Amino acid sequence: MKLLLTSGGVTNPSIRAALVDMLGKPIGESRALCIPTAQWGHPMCGPESARGFVAAGDGWKNHSGLGWASLGLLELTALPTIGAQRWVPWVEEADVLLVDGGDATYLGHWMRESGLAGLLPELDDTVWVGVSAGSMVLTPRIGDYFVEWAGAADDRTLGVVDFSIFPHLNLFPTNQPEHARRWAAGLDVASYAIDEQTAITVVDGVVEVVSEGEWIGFDRPGTAE
Repeated sequence: MKLLLTSGGVTNPSIRAALVDMLGKPIGESRALCIPTAQWGHPMCGPESARGFVAAGDGWKNHSGLGWASLGLLELTALPTIGAQRWVPWVEEADVLLVDGGDATYLGHWMRESGLAGLLPELDDTVWVGVSAGSMVLTPRIGDYFVEWAGAADDRTLGVVDFSIFPHLNLFPTNQPEHARRWAAGLDVASYAIDEQTAITVVDGVVEVVSEGEWIGFDRPGTAE
């Protein structure tokens, strides 16, 4: 699987070029599935925000609203009740999985319960485009700072990559560089703090930062590169 891990989606030409390179064809010729599941685990999200994402509303022009050839819905909480023989082909036929934000621990839980987490290693050509929690879920830990789901046992997520992500750098008063440094100091992995104009790509194990904005890399807990 090819990963485009973002804070705010495909927000600038550099990130868009990285996405097109991963897809190997134009966005307008690519089939996408929307995964809104993380939203249900976060108190700031709900039916209206989920509808906006799936309907490619104005607030999602950098993600589901990019002009995909087709746009479908994959709700992970439903998958255990319908059987893998139905939903696995949907995933395998998609060019890209668009994974929205919310709570990453809730999303991680349902990725495991649904079976999607176990399928990821087989999706060699599929592109994962995450926003916020949709990116963080692939990391080993998100830090207690970002856990909002009351059912979370701890801050651990899927560990598909070996670094953690602090999203929305400088977007909110509580997401400033000093908050990111304190967050990173509580982790035992390398990490990145990224703003809305930054993405992290992972292709064949190679990690690169694509940015027209600001980001901070922590090569060890609490230490900026």
